[in-house]
Amino acid sequence: MRQTSTILGVAILGAFLGSVTTGLFVRPTLPAMAQSPLPAPPQSYGAAGEPFDVLAARLAPSIVAVDAVKPQQPSTTNKGKPLEESGSGVLLTFEKQPNVFAVTNNHVVSGAKAEEITVTLNDGRILRPARVWADPESDIALLMLDAPNLKPAAMGDSDRLRPGQWVLAFGSPFGLNQTVTHGIISAKDRGQISLGNTIRIKEFLQTDAAINPGSSGGPLVSTDGTVIGINTAIASNSGSNSGVAFSIPINLVKRIGRELLETGGVNRGYLGVQLSPTLEPSEALRLGLDKVRGALVDSVNAGSPAALAGLKVKDVILKLEGVELRDENHLINLISNLPPNHKVRLSVWREKQLRTVEVTIGEWSTSAKR
Repeated sequence: MRQTSTILGVAILGAFLGSVTTGLFVRPTLPAMAQSPLPAPPQSYGAAGEPFDVLAARLAPSIVAVDAVKPQQPSTTNKGKPLEESGSGVLLTFEKQPNVFAVTNNHVVSGAKAEEITVTLNDGRILRPARVWADPESDIALLMLDAPNLKPAAMGDSDRLRPGQWVLAFGSPFGLNQTVTHGIISAKDRGQISLGNTIRIKEFLQTDAAINPGSSGGPLVSTDGTVIGINTAIASNSGSNSGVAFSIPINLVKRIGRELLETGGVNRGYLGVQLSPTLEPSEALRLGLDKVRGALVDSVNAGSPAALAGLKVKDVILKLEGVELRDENHLINLISNLPPNHKVRLSVWREKQLRTVEVTIGEWSTSAKR
């Protein structure tokens, strides 16, 4: 059974985790009408003065298709038959690493062994990764390739992006390899989206570039030709593009990739609180806050670093080491980046008073909850 890569649907996660069928829509023929010729649209150029078509041609050798054979899930049809999942990827290199890697989403290859994964290059060559590293919590996977004449793309700096900047999205939507679409950065630091229980690190770029099932793992590229994101999710009621898509910032990919390659895993900090998914304006006013900000504590895990530091239910954590927190996902991301045993100061709003709480960060485990 073959399935197009599951770009995860925001808010309706289970609505289209199966195959996606595409239809061909044909406009009815209209009577010919005399009309003035339309002016040619202006050519779109990147920051370096290159037209989009030149940028697309330059990136093409770095764009790959990724296919994985996975065990069939008990809840699916055709039980006993393997599931073939298709996605996208981009060739990249990491600092101090001699090898080239096809970077994709973990959800594209999760459950498949290295010998059950294929990477198809732009020149038609089909490779199997020599080794696979993956981090489910950030949905990043690295496939090490051993072949000559690989053409890795350059990585940019996602921290320097601003809403409104042009971007190109590359991938294999519906199995259509080397598809290129364009759009803008709609927003940064998006975290208020539901991607299931596995993906916990959420600091996405939002774009309106057309991204569809099969584009999972493909790159989001700035107009200077550098990769600034890895396409991961869309917000859609149908499972297809609706103009709201999310990409993992490349700076997070750099950090996670470096740690995976150096240590074989990712160490994350642990605070030990359950946070409210939203702080409503009415709740903020009731607590005495002048605006919606920070992370509201719903519960504190017994024996956790938060409990030992004296954090309490209904505390609103406003700052971490002086950094003002946008929301609970911002706190989760910052805590995750900290090493265990690191001490930090939290600015906490409690009973309409500002307090400072010092916490010694613990170590995250799969059984722990931030």
